[in-house]
Amino acid sequence: MKLTVSTHELFGYRATLRTAKRLTEEAVRIVERSVSGRMPDVQVVLTSERKLAEVSTAAEWETAGCTDKRVQSRALRSAKKLARDTAGRAIPLADGGVLVVVNVDQHPNEATFAITLVHELVHAMQISRKGVRDRLIAGLRHDLGVEKQSRRWDREHARCLEAEEKEAYGAEYLAGRLVPAAAA
Repeated sequence: MKLTVSTHELFGYRATLRTAKRLTEEAVRIVERSVSGRMPDVQVVLTSERKLAEVSTAAEWETAGCTDKRVQSRALRSAKKLARDTAGRAIPLADGGVLVVVNVDQHPNEATFAITLVHELVHAMQISRKGVRDRLIAGLRHDLGVEKQSRRWDREHARCLEAEEKEAYGAEYLAGRLVPAAAA
C-alpha cells in the first residue's frame, strides 16, 4: 500500500499539507484495522473548491476511458455545480489505486478534516472489495455515456452506493481517535 499526499494548485498551504500528511498516515492505520477490505494505493490531493471539479472529473475520464469532448465538458459543468457542497471524493483509478480529493475550503479545522478523511478512506477500503471497483467503473462509464447499462442495473448500483455511503457515515466516529475534538 502506497500513500501520497499532495496539493493541486493550492498556494500558501504548506502547514495544512504537513497536518494532512500526519493525519492521513494515522487515519490509514485506524481505518485499515476497523473496516473490512484491503487498503489500496491511495493518493490524497488537497485542492480548492474551484479545482476540485477539474481534478475529480479528469480522474473519472481516465478511469472510464471517456474521450468525447462534449461529454467531458458536460460532466465538468455538472461537477462544478456540485463542488461547492462537496467536502471530498474517492475515485477509483485505472491503475488499481484510489484518488481521494479533499476540498480544503470546507475544512476550517483539523476535526472536520479528520472526519472527511476517515469517510473517504472508508470508501477507498470499499473500492478494494470484490466486485466493487468493476461496478464503480461501470457506473462511471454509464454516467459518462461510454457504455450504457440497464435500468435494473442502475437501480441496483444506486442501492449499493447508498449502502456504502451509510457504512462510511457510520465509520466517521473513528475520526475521534485522530483528533479528540472530532468526537464531539
